[in-house]
Amino acid sequence: MHTVETVLLVLMLGALTGIAARYVRAIPLPLIQIALGALIAWPQKGLHIAFDPELFLLLFIPPLLFSDGARIPKREFFALFQPILKLALVLVLFTVLGLGYLIHWMIPEMPLTVAFALAAVISPTDAVAVSAITRNLGMPEKTMYVLEGESLLNDASGLVALKFAIAATLTGVFSWSAVAKDFTWMAVGGLGVGALLGWGFSYGRDTITRRLGDVAATQMVLLLVLLPFAAYIVGEKIGVSGILAAVAAGVATNFADLERGNFITERMQSAATWSMVEAAFNGAIFLLLGLQLPSIIGSTLLAAGHDWWILVGYVVVISVALLLMRWIWLMLGVQRSLRQAHRLGKMAEKPSALLTLATTVAGIRGAVTLAGALSVPLLLPNGHAFPSRDLLIFLATGTILFTLVLASIALPLILRRMPPAPEPETVREERLARIAASQAALASMVLTEEQAQQHGAAWLAQRQEVVGHLTVEYRNRLNLLDDGSTLATSVEAHSETPELVMQRKLRYMMEIDMRIHCLQREREALYAERQAHRINDESLRSLVNELDLSEVALRKRLAVARRAAGLPPADTAAADQATH
Repeated sequence: MHTVETVLLVLMLGALTGIAARYVRAIPLPLIQIALGALIAWPQKGLHIAFDPELFLLLFIPPLLFSDGARIPKREFFALFQPILKLALVLVLFTVLGLGYLIHWMIPEMPLTVAFALAAVISPTDAVAVSAITRNLGMPEKTMYVLEGESLLNDASGLVALKFAIAATLTGVFSWSAVAKDFTWMAVGGLGVGALLGWGFSYGRDTITRRLGDVAATQMVLLLVLLPFAAYIVGEKIGVSGILAAVAAGVATNFADLERGNFITERMQSAATWSMVEAAFNGAIFLLLGLQLPSIIGSTLLAAGHDWWILVGYVVVISVALLLMRWIWLMLGVQRSLRQAHRLGKMAEKPSALLTLATTVAGIRGAVTLAGALSVPLLLPNGHAFPSRDLLIFLATGTILFTLVLASIALPLILRRMPPAPEPETVREERLARIAASQAALASMVLTEEQAQQHGAAWLAQRQEVVGHLTVEYRNRLNLLDDGSTLATSVEAHSETPELVMQRKLRYMMEIDMRIHCLQREREALYAERQAHRINDESLRSLVNELDLSEVALRKRLAVARRAAGLPPADTAAADQATH
C-alpha cells in the first residue's frame, strides 16, 4: 500500500475507534486500537507497515510531548520536582541494573549487555499511554501530575541507558564516567535547546502580532504546530535529547502565553488544532503498535527457539518484576518526599498503601518503548546478527501490553477502594478566580464623578439601566459561587435558609438551560435561513460562531453551578462537543 494511503487509513481508523470507544466504555481506547491494528495486520495479506523507529520518534512523539509539556501545571510540576526527579532519573537506573541482572539470570542465552538494553527500553513510562489510561479514572490530582512529570522526563534517561547498553554490546567497552557525562550533556542540552527555541519563537510571535494583531492567527498556529518538530530535529542534530527539547519548548511557550491574554482568535484556533493533533496522533501510535504485533510475534517464535508459553512466562515475570521494583522504589525512595509534600500543603492526598499501589500500576509502557526496542541494530560490527534482538523486541512489546491491560483492569478497582478525595484544590481556586473576575467586572461599571459629568442625563439613564441588568447577572453568579466561606460578608447568603439557597441555585440553572435552549433554536433558524438562500455561507459561519461561543460559556457556567449545588454533571458528551 502506498505511504499516503497508509497514513490516511491509520488516521481514519484512529477517528473511528475514538467514536467506538464512547460506546464500549469498559475497554480503554488504546487497547481497542491495538487490537484493531493487530487484527487488520494478522492475515497473510493484511496491512503490513515497515516501522522506522527514527521516523516514528520524529513524527509522533514531539508534538504529543510538546502538548503535554505545555499543558502540565507548572506550579505543581516545580512544587513536586523531588518525587518527579526520583522517579524519572533514579528509578530508571535502579530498574536497568536490577532488571538487567534478573533477565540475564532468567535467560542465560541473552548477553548481560543485551539484558541491560532490554531493561533500559522498558524502564521509562510513556506519557501518551499514562494520560490515555488514567485521565478519566479519578486518579488524585497531584498524583496525576507526578505521573505526567515522570513520563515527560524519564524517556531521556531510558534512551541514554539504551544507547550505552547497545554500545557496550557492539564494542565490549563500558564506562560509567562516559555515561554520566553523556547523560548530563543530553539532558541539560536538550532542555536548553528546547527552552531557547520556545522563547525565541514566542519573542518573534510577539514582535509580529504587536503590529498585526490577530490577523496572522492561522499562520502563528501553524508555526506553533511545527515548533516541536523543529526542537526535536535541532536537538538530535547537535547530539542532545530531542525528546526533552520538545518538552522544554512546550513549557517555555506556555510561559510566554501567559502574556497573550488578548489574542482570542489565536488561542481558540490553537486549542482546536492541538485537540485534533492529539486525538489523531494518539490513535496512530496505538494502531501502529498493534500493526507490528503479528510480525513481532511471528519472527520471535521462529527465531527464539522457545515454546510460546515460555515466552509468555518471560513477559509475565519481567513485567511483574518491573512493577515490583517500581513499588519498592516508591516505598523506599519516594514516600518520604511525598509525605513532605503533603505536610507542606503541596499535595492534598496523603500517601497510603492504596495510593502507592495505584501509582505502581500506573507505570504504563508505550510507544517510546516499542520505538527504542526496534531501534536496536540488526548486526554487530563483525557482521554477525545482534544477539537476541528478536527476543528483546518481543519481550518489550509483551511488557507494553501487560502494563496496559493490567492498568486498564486494576486501576479502576484500586481507585474505587480509595477513600473519596476532598474537593481538588484547583476547583476551589477556580471558584475564587471566578469571584475575583466577577468582582472586577462589577467594579469596572462604577463611574467617577468626572466621567459622569462628561455625558448627558439621557445617556446616564440608559447606562444605569444596562448596569442594573448586568449587576443582577453578576450578583447571581457571585451568590452561586458562594461555598459558605468565600462570600462571608454577603448578607443575603446568610439570611436565606438552605432551602431558599437551593431554590435560587436551581432557578439560576434553569435560566442557563433555557438560554442554551434558545441558542440552539437560534442556530436552527440560521441554518434554515441559509437553506432558504436568505443568507450566504460567510454570514452563517459568522453568526453561528457567535452562538457557539455563547453556548460554550453557558455550559461551563452550568457545570460550575451543578457542582456548587451538589448535583451530578450534565450530559458529558454534549458538554464536550460544545467545548471542543
